[in-house]
Amino acid sequence: MNSIDLHTHTCKSDGSYTPTELVDYAIEKGLSAVAITDHDSIEGLDEALSHAKALREKGLPSIEVIPGIEFSTKYEQQDVHIVGLYIAYDSPVFLEPLNAFVNSRTNRNIKMCENLQSADIDITYEKLQARFPDAVITRAHYASYLLEQGYVKSRQDAFAKYLGDHTKYFVPREKVTPAQAVSLILQAGGVPILAHPPLYHMGQEQLDALTASLKEDGLMGIEAFYSTYSNQDVRDMLHLAKKYDLLLSGGSDFHGANKPGLDLGCGYGKLYVPEDLLTDIKKRLAAAAR
Repeated sequence: MNSIDLHTHTCKSDGSYTPTELVDYAIEKGLSAVAITDHDSIEGLDEALSHAKALREKGLPSIEVIPGIEFSTKYEQQDVHIVGLYIAYDSPVFLEPLNAFVNSRTNRNIKMCENLQSADIDITYEKLQARFPDAVITRAHYASYLLEQGYVKSRQDAFAKYLGDHTKYFVPREKVTPAQAVSLILQAGGVPILAHPPLYHMGQEQLDALTASLKEDGLMGIEAFYSTYSNQDVRDMLHLAKKYDLLLSGGSDFHGANKPGLDLGCGYGKLYVPEDLLTDIKKRLAAAAR
């Protein structure tokens, strides 16, 4: 059985591959489906879907490209990510709140550039945009810029000195709640997935409470397979999925060169996400549409 990857990033957020390059690489890797789930961005979806369609029309090997997104949300002072799969990303009910969220990110980036200027760093939001055209600017882009301009010796150095949560230059950005992200994905006709729960380092009771609450809000799935999971992590996620009747999802969280050693489809070498997970996801989608 072929594998799939339902959690990937392109250069439209903080990955290094263009949407076209990611689709081509997924085909090269022999995947049967790949979801583009850029952080708080849908900017790469048209390109990826159009490229896959063009390949099919030419009779060339192609792949199912699943339109998605990954929302960064806040739950009890903890970052929680919600992935949306099969979203109708051109729907006005989805685009309007998404654009408001993106605008709040822009304001945060402008303020963060001003803070870095106080450290005698020659940076503006316009310079970041020029260096990373069409990308949703994240701290990964700041790190690349600082490294290229010689202000730091490594990405780790950039976060330690300038970009980390506890540095004086950092500006926290407005975040939606997990429940709001779930609601927004549902409004777009998509499948909301709780992404990589073990990474939140919550206690068992807190994670169970979050999952139960989000299930009531309409959560449909959970990432049971992920690049950094231990065998115990997988068992824990399968238990939660069964307890709350959640669909299983999984992915590498591929970022290209921005996450060295982490490959598409197989993570750090042991990840396998079976394609039959999509059958259940599509059945649930069809049932919800009726």
